[in-house]
Amino acid sequence: MSVDNGTNVDLSGAEWLSSPPDGAPSSDSVEIAMLAEGHVGMRDGKNPDGPVLVFTPGEWAAFTAGVRDGEFDRP
Repeated sequence: MSVDNGTNVDLSGAEWLSSPPDGAPSSDSVEIAMLAEGHVGMRDGKNPDGPVLVFTPGEWAAFTAGVRDGEFDRP
């Protein structure tokens, strides 16, 4: 997979961490993998063969800061 102006990210050896931590699927299941060069992969835990979002380190930092600040909270 190519991201960030052509940086190649290999997902074949990714170790996916699930939410919730017990790995039980739920309607809001998300899986995260720490990838090479600080990239982070995110996928739907109910559809592990589906698409993967790949964040650069800067994008991941901005995303997690927004989560901590409540930027994505439901009304």
